[in-house]
Amino acid sequence: MMSFQYTEEQKKLKLKVRKFAEEKLTPIAPGVDTTAEISWDVIRLMAEEGLYRYVVPSQYGGVGIVPANLSIIREELSRVCIQADDSFIMSAMGSLPVILFGNEEQKQKYLPRIAKGEIIGSYALTEGSSGSDVASIKTTAELSGDFYILNGTKYYASNGGGAELCSVFVKTDPSLGGKGISAFVMDAKTPQPGLTVKMMNLVAAHPGYEITFKNYRIPKENMIGEPGKGMRIAMTTLDVCRCSVGAATVGIAQAAYEEALKYAKERQAFGRSIAEFQAIQFKLADMVTNIQAARLLVSQSAALTDINHPGKTIGRASMAKLFATEMASRVVDEAVQILGGSGLIRGCKIDRLYRAVRAPRIYEGTSEIQRITIARSLMKGEIGIE
Repeated sequence: MMSFQYTEEQKKLKLKVRKFAEEKLTPIAPGVDTTAEISWDVIRLMAEEGLYRYVVPSQYGGVGIVPANLSIIREELSRVCIQADDSFIMSAMGSLPVILFGNEEQKQKYLPRIAKGEIIGSYALTEGSSGSDVASIKTTAELSGDFYILNGTKYYASNGGGAELCSVFVKTDPSLGGKGISAFVMDAKTPQPGLTVKMMNLVAAHPGYEITFKNYRIPKENMIGEPGKGMRIAMTTLDVCRCSVGAATVGIAQAAYEEALKYAKERQAFGRSIAEFQAIQFKLADMVTNIQAARLLVSQSAALTDINHPGKTIGRASMAKLFATEMASRVVDEAVQILGGSGLIRGCKIDRLYRAVRAPRIYEGTSEIQRITIARSLMKGEIGIE
């Protein structure tokens, strides 16, 4: 049996990010997390702290991508500022296709700037009629001389409108279904003919974008890897980042628990604090127990994930994402219940957490898809009860 306790270096990283988030992000988080606009102040602060270096290999100015480090950073950022976590992980997701499958020219062009926080990343895969069913995407790219001509629309591209490194997935051969998907790297921030970028209005304040291509010309050298390898590139990226989604929701749940505990100790009812009532104590006990269980499951998954072969531990990553995201929704809901009317005020911290916690059960594979993945891993003997 492996030990999934943090190493000394990871403990230092966790404390470093927590200190940064509490000191630098806490003052601006209420404003940042109630607007869908990209916060360049948050990006600047994280760049100064060197956090984007954790999504880039050392030879390009980073410190190397370690799934456990991604999870640690995401938990601490999301505990304080949701958009900081979004910015961090989207730069990872935008970069990973280039890191794992791109050529040296592409790596030199984008990765050092990502590491410095000079540019941010995005990942454009989902469409209106395709989410979990990636093979059904309809956006096409047709080769014409030295360019591919793109037509179609992508949805929910987080930070897309500000990303100079956007990994986009399209069909270069629609007749082949999923085997006809290819990946490209592009600049979605700079206005260009045939490119329309529009912010979406989502339940949570989030910089999610709709990206529309209408005879948009992209140089053929912008293709990542080989033609028809886009499905593998997309799935590998998701596999690497999957367990870190669980880490982000552990951070959200931790923040909700802390708010609920603080309120319960201060709120007076019937002559004493509501924290003295057994009904509230039971809620708090369940919350902290579930948070710790999810944190351990995420830590186990992250420790086992190999960035070069993430598919080998996909079952465990799906377990971590499924349990942590479902857990966080329950914990945040209970926090609202403990705060009562105070938790219903638009813009308060619990309101922000309540809105933000819903999406992770959908993106990067719904809870239903995670259960399918777990079941398949069970049937193959890849996972089990240890």
